[in-house]
Amino acid sequence: MAQDLQADAAHAFVYLASQSPRRVQLLTQLGVAHEPLRPDVDEDAEGLERACPGELPLAYVQRVTLAKLGAARQRLARRGLPPAPILVADTTVALGRRLLGKPAHAGEARHMLQALSGRTHRVLTAVAVAVDGTAAGGTWQALETSVSRVRFAPLGQEVIERYVASGEPFGKAGAYAIQGRIAAWIEHLSGSYSGVMGLPLFETARLLARAGVRIEA
Repeated sequence: MAQDLQADAAHAFVYLASQSPRRVQLLTQLGVAHEPLRPDVDEDAEGLERACPGELPLAYVQRVTLAKLGAARQRLARRGLPPAPILVADTTVALGRRLLGKPAHAGEARHMLQALSGRTHRVLTAVAVAVDGTAAGGTWQALETSVSRVRFAPLGQEVIERYVASGEPFGKAGAYAIQGRIAAWIEHLSGSYSGVMGLPLFETARLLARAGVRIEA
């Protein structure tokens, strides 16, 4: 386990290496000052999320999160920005061993929602923080993972068609956003609501505190 950095520094802000408006919203809710560290146009950000053959959900989400962290550290150094902790996260939906990523088109979104209908699935969100140039030299980094279980009521075809037509499933792992209109069909959630949204606040706050980041909450 990485040694905590509270004694090394009190960081006034973090870099959020994410294009997700939901993660921006959740980090703001936590009271953490942050600046965006989005990928450059020539970076293959989506490529980092490709699954390896036979990869299990937990291994997948942790590997992708650490890959995003490595890319973000390189990005920060390349841009010559002031040093500060970097925060990254990745979310995946798993139905058994099957990974449900972001649907590429309406047909794929329909198939995912049909598969989730009336069943319990897992939502795994890994979050990682890195601090380069610590007082001890080198890099400090740590990762935590939130695993939640979500059960949908049976979704009729008309419900699925309306939801897909709304456009909300696109860009979302598992083809749904829990904070959106599909919430009316969620029978049960066990775990972290914010983790299902894309940034588990308990684990995030704990990581940031270990990294010496000031939290106003």
